Amino acid sequence: MLVELRAENYAVIDHAIATFGSGLNLLTGETGAGKSILVDALALLMGGKASAEVVRHGADKAVVACVFESTPTAETVLEENGIDSEGTEIILRREILSTGKGRVFINNQPATVAVLRQLAPELALVHAQTETSSSFDQNQQRILLDRFGGISTDAVSAAHSQWRNAQSKLEDLLQGEQDRLRMVDLWAYQSKEIESAQLKTGEDEDLETQKRVLANAEKLYAAAMGAYDQLYEGSASAEGSLRAALRFVDELARYDARFVEFAQQLASARAVLGDASASLRDYAEKINASPERLSEIEDRLALLDRLKRKYGTSIAEVIAFGEDVSRKLAEVEDRDEILKTLRAAVTEASNTYRKSASTLSAERKSAAAKLAKLAEAQINALAMKVRFQIDVQSASENELVKGTGFSPYVDSPPSKGALAPEGDSSHQSHWTAHGWDEVKYLISTNPGEPLKPLHEIASGGEMSRVMLALKVAVEESSSKNRKNNPTPRTLVFDEIDIGIGGRAAEAVGQKLKALARGQQVLCVTHLPQIAAFAGQHLVVEKREDHGRTKTQIRVLDDRARTHEVARMLSGAKVTDTSLQHAAQMIAASR
Repeated sequence: MLVELRAENYAVIDHAIATFGSGLNLLTGETGAGKSILVDALALLMGGKASAEVVRHGADKAVVACVFESTPTAETVLEENGIDSEGTEIILRREILSTGKGRVFINNQPATVAVLRQLAPELALVHAQTETSSSFDQNQQRILLDRFGGISTDAVSAAHSQWRNAQSKLEDLLQGEQDRLRMVDLWAYQSKEIESAQLKTGEDEDLETQKRVLANAEKLYAAAMGAYDQLYEGSASAEGSLRAALRFVDELARYDARFVEFAQQLASARAVLGDASASLRDYAEKINASPERLSEIEDRLALLDRLKRKYGTSIAEVIAFGEDVSRKLAEVEDRDEILKTLRAAVTEASNTYRKSASTLSAERKSAAAKLAKLAEAQINALAMKVRFQIDVQSASENELVKGTGFSPYVDSPPSKGALAPEGDSSHQSHWTAHGWDEVKYLISTNPGEPLKPLHEIASGGEMSRVMLALKVAVEESSSKNRKNNPTPRTLVFDEIDIGIGGRAAEAVGQKLKALARGQQVLCVTHLPQIAAFAGQHLVVEKREDHGRTKTQIRVLDDRARTHEVARMLSGAKVTDTSLQHAAQMIAASR
């Protein structure tokens, strides 16, 4: 749950600290005190979009921070992003500079907004005022339904990715066919030229060595034979000198054992000298000063140099280029077979997607019936009388094209002039990574009226109650479906009670209290009927100090709480009657 929230130089707040407890936390205060600003600050820590406009006038930067109790899943997210955990708590901090730039810290370690967004679903769900209107679109409605039913879209997402990849490969082959045909003659020439050269990796280096030897054959022969003569064959050769020396040392060794080892070393040196001399003689005998062979090597090296200038910097690269060209020629020659294979892959991927999407649709329709029933009961418990229905419309099977399936351009159309895969049709755009369903929430708020989409509801108060009822139904169901160790989660409602009052407001308070039995709930409210249900009551106050507005947040004790509810009942002047009424409301809420 959320333990603490801080804001410094944020909007009209100079410095404010709010501490929260489990259950239902209600924030009240005069209009403009900064209640909704605190919710906005929390939304910013959940990865919301930042703006330099939130920096308090005259300040260099705004800082918002909070402390959450940690969860196993949140710790996994931190570990995957290389962030160390801090025991049982997660500390989030975000700085927004007056220049518009910003920084993010998690457990006092640099992080990114993307990591905050990964953590957000595990830590808190913020339901702002604007969510009760246009932002609660079909996509959000589908997400809420999936959350209620515990429905995973992983299988469909994987199948969609596989199908898109197969479709893209087919498209690439079809799009590149004209270019490939124009290149066939060039590829054939290149392949023949490289293949006829019968290249071997590293042969250019060997030929260069042979060339140097042949070009300097006479010098090499003279050097080798000169060395041989000096070491072995000449009248004053090293071998002769060693032999003579060895006779004298052997004579010494007969009388003094100290020269035995020396004699052995001289004998070993003589053997090494003999081997070296034989090698020099053999090398000289093999030297063939052949102008014909030298010419052949020079021609071969010229051919290799020409191929390397055209196809690569080394023989290995030339060979690789030739293999690539041969593969391209094989693709052109085997086009029909390749197309057949690719179409088969697309068909298989399409069938897998259809199967996964159909299973997902069945799960959604089952969950939709259950959620519609629960939500209708919850809405009607909030002093309304409605009919509520969730319509899950799936792509009609008779619109599906066999073989290649739908267009791969689900998210964006192809570029102008691009070739489309066979079977493509502009209206076939139902397949997405989250299935092919359209989820619509329909409601009738008056008897005899037809069901209409949720966003067409005129009354803001009715919309607020519908949203709260939906959240209660989903969160209560999610809580029941959790295992022995439920995931701590904070739900935040920012003035979701706008436009309601009286009996409906009391019903909203009861719903919030019921929802808070299983998880932490934060709610900004102006209604005393709802404030009376608080498990912990916080008041947001602003005052003027040296010409600047300052904001303070206090946790109210029982006496102060009664006084705040009385203020909400009677206005600026609190009377004995309003105090008595407030005390009765609080007692009744318990």
